Amino acid sequence: MAPQRNTGAGAEAELPEYAGHYRLESCLGSGGMGVVHLARSTSGMKLAVKVVHAEFARDPEFRGRFRQEVAAARRVSGAFTASVVDADPEAERPWMATLFIPGPTLSDHVKRNGSMDPAQLRRLMAGLAEALRDIHRVGVVHRDLKPSNVLLADDGPKVIDFGISRPKDSELRTETGKLIGTPPFMAPEQFRRPREVGPAADVFALGSVLVHAATGRGPFDSDSPYVVAYQVVHDEPDLTGVPGNLAPLILRCLAKEPEDRPTPDELMRELRSVAASYDTQAFIPAQRTGDEPRPELREPEPRTRRRPRRRTVLAAVALVLVVAGAFASVRLLGSNGTSPEGGGTPSASGFAAWETEAVSEDAGAPQCSYGTQQLICAQPGVIFALDPSDGDVLWRHSVAASSRSGPPVLAGGLVQPLTDQAQRLEALNPASGKARWQQKMPTHTGLRVAGGTLLLTLPDGTVTGVDAATGSTKWSHRIPGQAQPSFASFAGNPLAYAVSSPDDGTTTQVTAVDPATGAVRWDARLNGNLAPVGVQGGSVFFLSANKVYGDTDAVVRYTPASESSRRVALPAPRPDAQATVHGNIVYLLSATGSLDAVSLEARKRLWHLETSVSRGSVPVADSSHVYLTAADGRLLAVDADKGRLVGQTAARLGSNSGQVVGALPKPVLADHHVYATAPDGTVFAVDARNPSAW
Repeated sequence: MAPQRNTGAGAEAELPEYAGHYRLESCLGSGGMGVVHLARSTSGMKLAVKVVHAEFARDPEFRGRFRQEVAAARRVSGAFTASVVDADPEAERPWMATLFIPGPTLSDHVKRNGSMDPAQLRRLMAGLAEALRDIHRVGVVHRDLKPSNVLLADDGPKVIDFGISRPKDSELRTETGKLIGTPPFMAPEQFRRPREVGPAADVFALGSVLVHAATGRGPFDSDSPYVVAYQVVHDEPDLTGVPGNLAPLILRCLAKEPEDRPTPDELMRELRSVAASYDTQAFIPAQRTGDEPRPELREPEPRTRRRPRRRTVLAAVALVLVVAGAFASVRLLGSNGTSPEGGGTPSASGFAAWETEAVSEDAGAPQCSYGTQQLICAQPGVIFALDPSDGDVLWRHSVAASSRSGPPVLAGGLVQPLTDQAQRLEALNPASGKARWQQKMPTHTGLRVAGGTLLLTLPDGTVTGVDAATGSTKWSHRIPGQAQPSFASFAGNPLAYAVSSPDDGTTTQVTAVDPATGAVRWDARLNGNLAPVGVQGGSVFFLSANKVYGDTDAVVRYTPASESSRRVALPAPRPDAQATVHGNIVYLLSATGSLDAVSLEARKRLWHLETSVSRGSVPVADSSHVYLTAADGRLLAVDADKGRLVGQTAARLGSNSGQVVGALPKPVLADHHVYATAPDGTVFAVDARNPSAW
């Protein structure tokens, strides 16, 4: 038999002929992690065989996850799942074979035939409750129950795909704290407290699945995953169209707190009393069409985009206040958020919160910095200055570049736009926004401002120091020990830091350079793959990344005066972490929303908070709070001592609410105020001393 070809996304061009002793006959489906085949055993029994993509077979962490999936599926094999026949997670291409179950998924059934009638819905609810009872009885939490993971067989529904399930004795601990699941069918605790997800989360998902079966939509529905996340955590579910005798029970399944939801056993008992007409006849989907076989093992399907349904005025207002996995109530700026013209309600300090209109809405969130009593901001094509007291636009300056490498900064008494695609360097008068000097931009691989100097790294590794006040070249030469230096600099610190690591990531060469002269002040080779994140008290602070995946696994402090370093390991790696330093404490936020406070003085982590803010901004901190922005435009404040959320602003999504932003501008702290920006193009200001009033 010739190898089967597959044109599905992510699938290999040539598929294997066998998995173990099982002959692969045809491809049933392909997903991001593997391909599901219709196969036959030697005796002719039909099977569904999942074969992992070759690229993931080389990933030790994925192999561990696949071993977990096999173990979970074997534990729960029974009347309500697809029984595991055989598996080899250690094969060159790991695979798992289960009995083939003909029948559509619930997702396909609803798409083809519309919503279920009340009798079908009761039988579906009973079958899923029995399935969850058996799954939970063996110590497994599914964590991704959704319509595409429910097969409608003739003898009742079958729950499939245990790819992200979590046995209580799971060997995989590195994923703790990550948001894993499908947002429309995730429970509130999966956004708020990922570490505490238990069996009750599956009951919540069951409620959402039943609403989908009854209405063709979920109880929380939007094009934007951020909106859905907010609705799941805060809004009441929309049960319009759910049969009246089942709605109260489904509503209990959708309770916000896990302890308020019924157990699967309670569901089955109460279902018997829902209606005298309850029956236990075989589940035969109405209007089944076609006899195309359906696999019992499926990779997660991409979520289809639907137009948001019409809601009441109050619910429409709630959609504006969405969060990316929020976990606390939202308060508006002042009363309703204010424009510069209207003025906000003054706080106890006399400061009135304000919000600007977007200078350029389509250009996304502005990047801002503070200097000369102005808030200086940039969007592609424009630099502008705002009055920090009320948000009035003081001046605008057009720039030729279509993008920027960072917020404009004040250096040499002038505004430096730092545009990365411009053909020239220029510096602006902070009073008027007019160009003070311009120079042709040399071809470069990096641009950084440190002190009163612009540092340009040229393709050959030469570094040129340009006077920020005049545009004249101060010096140009190579930095010893740095073949292609990439600089970091920090406000209030006179030095720039060039770092480089060998390919194996075991050490990092750090060179401190005087930007005014290009002279090396000190250099050191430190253990680990390090990235500088701040300077305090003569010490430089770094995040250390592990060698396998590049996740942050430790915080490091190096003191050049004593040539000593201190390292504090994190309990678990943090992917794509960003950090700030205040005092001797490093606050780091991971891409999955984990916020940690690490004291280098005490040599330990002080606290940890799951913010559920996916890919937030670089945090900033003062002595009282840690501030960060979310992709939906919220500004959040966390108590710096206790690690508790103490305030957040309204969301400001703008027109591109479904897009995930790659990098977010960090908030700006100045004069006890916090200035932040949002995807809708607005800039806003709040009182840093009173986050609870935001």
